[in-house]
Amino acid sequence: MTIGVLALVGVTPERVAALTAAGYAVREGKQYANRTDAVREAADTVRAVLTNGRGGLSGDEMALLPKLEIVCAVGAGYEAVDLDTARRRGIVVANCPDASAPAVADSAMMLLMAATRHLLQADRFVRAGGWQDQWRVETPTVTGKRLGILGLGNIGSRIAQRAAHGFDMDIGYHNRAAVAGSPYRYFASLIELATWADFLVAAAPGGAGTRHLVNADVLAALGPQGYLVNVGRGTVVDTQALIDALRSKRVAGAGLDVLEGEPSVPPLLPELLQCDNVVVTPHVAGRAPESRTAATALILGNLNAHFAGKPLPSPVLIKA
Repeated sequence: MTIGVLALVGVTPERVAALTAAGYAVREGKQYANRTDAVREAADTVRAVLTNGRGGLSGDEMALLPKLEIVCAVGAGYEAVDLDTARRRGIVVANCPDASAPAVADSAMMLLMAATRHLLQADRFVRAGGWQDQWRVETPTVTGKRLGILGLGNIGSRIAQRAAHGFDMDIGYHNRAAVAGSPYRYFASLIELATWADFLVAAAPGGAGTRHLVNADVLAALGPQGYLVNVGRGTVVDTQALIDALRSKRVAGAGLDVLEGEPSVPPLLPELLQCDNVVVTPHVAGRAPESRTAATALILGNLNAHFAGKPLPSPVLIKA
């Protein structure tokens, strides 16, 4: 007997084929006029939902799915999944925390280098006909500098490894609590971390608890020689405060893969792009063929384990 799966996020033909081969009948939400219709049409058959952190699955949507047993986020984030309702209903929640971590960590270092070394400005300069003798800008290196990481999780730890071993950087971090066994310096205060760091990388998850952690005060502590990179969630950074700091040169620059207002085009994007000291990518840091393959394997691992009555490879621990 096949098991009904509703995909509320885009799924590649390869992922559909892998799920089908494993005995799952996949309904794609994009086949319906809107998300609500997709959920309602799937009510009688769906036992699993694939979603992501931004789209999540609300309590009202869960109420329309009486046979739902498991919600699987296809990435690391799950902030818009109603965990309270899931707990009350006995619905299991899983995510894919490691699948895109290598690609996101690579992109964090890319954004840091692009921002600090003025990669885009130099590219535009050459395309406009300039060359070495006309380029008067000296840009800082990252080697041997201090890197502060907000969120030393799967992604943050990989960023730290790349920075420490590839660029001889001194690493500090801020979490809600110190990470046991971590070789890096822990800061109980984000302000203290930003004051200490030359560069600050945000790799924290979204949600109410992390909203605007990087605010005007943190940016002031980072200072006019400091650079910010965000590969976590757009809501972690107060975008208007960042725009003000970039314009006034109270921070030197920024590299951003995520912004407030997603998944639509962020409303402050046009204003942000008026700043010449920022590099922006459209939330694609984790997109890589290796990430997709790893995520598909982990999605299947979680679904197969659940329906076989076994422990999940990557469950989300829901607090009572």
